[in-house]
Amino acid sequence: MPVLHPGFPKKAAVKLTREQVKQTFHECDKDRNGVLDWNEMKSAFYRLGAILPSFRAWRGLHHADADGDGQIDAKELDDLVNYAYSLGYTIE
Repeated sequence: MPVLHPGFPKKAAVKLTREQVKQTFHECDKDRNGVLDWNEMKSAFYRLGAILPSFRAWRGLHHADADGDGQIDAKELDDLVNYAYSLGYTIE
């Protein structure tokens, strides 16, 4: 077990906000068409720190793809963000 010196604060992980999660998805929309495909979602989950980004992209589609077209559009994005936010991704 590591011993922490009282003069050095321990790094604390801070949970990402919904807005930060949403921004990550926007940044991963590579073709800037306002629609996230599976590869773009996989990239976003990777950037968020998912251990299995492919699985998380698949689950994200399951949670948010209301019209079943295999993509997440602007109307569905909030559901995807809520799903990703519920996973508790953090930054240090």
